[in-house]
Amino acid sequence: MKNVGQVSAERTAAKEPVSRQHAGAEQSTRARVARLILENGPVTAAALGTTLGLTPAAVRRHLDHLLQEGMIQTRVARVYGNRRRGRPAKVFAITDAGRSAFEHAYDDLAASALRFLAERAGTEAVAEFARRKVAELERRYRPVVSAAPLADRVKALAEALSVDGYAASASAGAGLAAGEQLCQHHCPVAHVAAEYPQLCEAETEAFARLLGTPVQRLATIARGDGVCTTHVTAPSLRDGATRTAPAHTATTDSTATEVGGLSA
Repeated sequence: MKNVGQVSAERTAAKEPVSRQHAGAEQSTRARVARLILENGPVTAAALGTTLGLTPAAVRRHLDHLLQEGMIQTRVARVYGNRRRGRPAKVFAITDAGRSAFEHAYDDLAASALRFLAERAGTEAVAEFARRKVAELERRYRPVVSAAPLADRVKALAEALSVDGYAASASAGAGLAAGEQLCQHHCPVAHVAAEYPQLCEAETEAFARLLGTPVQRLATIARGDGVCTTHVTAPSLRDGATRTAPAHTATTDSTATEVGGLSA
């Protein structure tokens, strides 16, 4: 006859595979939550639940765990225009620690996928992928940039980029260069962009469309520079720049790309 200890041990052993399975499923879902925040920027718990098909309780459980691990942080959602009554919405954003945890694995996977795409469909397919990827950022940034006064639009774009982890800033152009400089001190896809500059080119084109004026990429982290620097032509000179500079005019600097003649 089995004693109580033996019965308890057998029950525990029977439960262990189920427990390990449950723990594995929890970790997998938690990773999906973190990756969604990483790839799409700050998001509400409700939006996460809808996208992933999770209950509010499940979303909260995963978010609490990621907060404790320092992978994500909470922020108050920025509101443009008239703010509705009630408490401001809370969004969840990836932290530097969370971004670093994904960075290398994400870079390796992304580079492999783009390499496969280039081999099977050619470099133009990579360029089209880059444009589609950047289009989502452009869609989210457009209301923010458009709502700002003309003189503050570069600053508004820099702030929007910073929310997504690019640590961006805006400053007046130096020397004889009329206009402003948009600097990104961090690039989440730098390692991939080093192999596929189409990502940088698509981003530059999007900046020109958002700001409604020609822009020129002067330096990129992907090419070994310390900061991604984009020169933004002053709106007062936009018409002249559009007439004199064709789209995608290369300069003597291989990292510079000028985009002209793009409307807001």
